[in-house]
Amino acid sequence: MHLVRGALVALLGLEEDIEVVAELADGDDIVPTALEVKPDVAVIDIDLAGMDGLTAAAQLQEVMPECRTLILTSLGRPGTFRRALAAGVRGFLLKDAPPRQLAQAIRRVAQGERVVDPDLMVAAWDSGDNPLTERETEVLRLAADGAEVTEIAGRLYLSVGTVRNYLTSTVVKLNARNRLDAVRIAREAGWV
Repeated sequence: MHLVRGALVALLGLEEDIEVVAELADGDDIVPTALEVKPDVAVIDIDLAGMDGLTAAAQLQEVMPECRTLILTSLGRPGTFRRALAAGVRGFLLKDAPPRQLAQAIRRVAQGERVVDPDLMVAAWDSGDNPLTERETEVLRLAADGAEVTEIAGRLYLSVGTVRNYLTSTVVKLNARNRLDAVRIAREAGWV
């Protein structure tokens, strides 16, 4: 990722009207650094060490709404795109987009426009909504990260039986064979 990030910074450095003011590897550093350097646009990947990019984008929107966010990711799933919109993201581009398109997207987002990969927009339009409740999604996300039922219960202040009920509910709602299959389905849809 350091190589890709460095290449992007170098590429954007060739643009006369774009100045890169920070380059970060960890999602936990996004909000504090943005508050310090005050960028017009934050280009963020979703899959980061520490805090994920969508959570960082949502926090950035809360504390610094004048900074617009552009997600640049390889996770081009309709559910992920919807989560990005809910986080207040102004742009969503896939990493396989042509390099020139990134610079144009940054300019457009800086001007207040929305920029979205057209194929992803159509896929999001055609895909179904997440059938899981917010709590079911939260429980499944923790299970997907490898947390055991007792650990999930402790972290969410729920009983073990309630956590098991949520997990069973996710399996049923997603028409999955088991919890692992439910995680796979939810990840493919971009819900977790």
